[in-house]
Amino acid sequence: MTLSNRITCLLVAVALCALALPGCRRTPDEAQVRAAIAAVAQAAEASSASDLAARLSEDFDGNAGQLDRNQLAGVVRLLALRGEHIGVVMGPVSVEHRGERMVASFTVTLTSGGQLLPDQLGIYQVESAWRKDDGTWRCYTASWKHTI
Repeated sequence: MTLSNRITCLLVAVALCALALPGCRRTPDEAQVRAAIAAVAQAAEASSASDLAARLSEDFDGNAGQLDRNQLAGVVRLLALRGEHIGVVMGPVSVEHRGERMVASFTVTLTSGGQLLPDQLGIYQVESAWRKDDGTWRCYTASWKHTI
């Protein structure tokens, strides 16, 4: 192999390594929690109970025992079966580390084109707690309060 071929091969190898390095970076935990919250909102809007439940832990507790994981997924299924559409508008999300867990606070506005849950529509203040289960951030508890 000539010197120019060796240099070309070396440059190509260095370029490939440089392109691969960004893929080796791990997404920060805070960004993963924010992405999971966005995925829950998208799942609710898409009426995808399974996608919503995938972001919740098996022992999820909603609003101090009002809804567990299966009940929350059931509400989304019921809305889908009735042809109801839930609109979800997220406010700013703040994420705080608490040891190995995270707490995220945000506002969410629920809208609908149907009549199933008119009293439950409006703005909510939400606080959710997240932990890593098998390498994935999942919400294990959430509380919400209707503000308007």
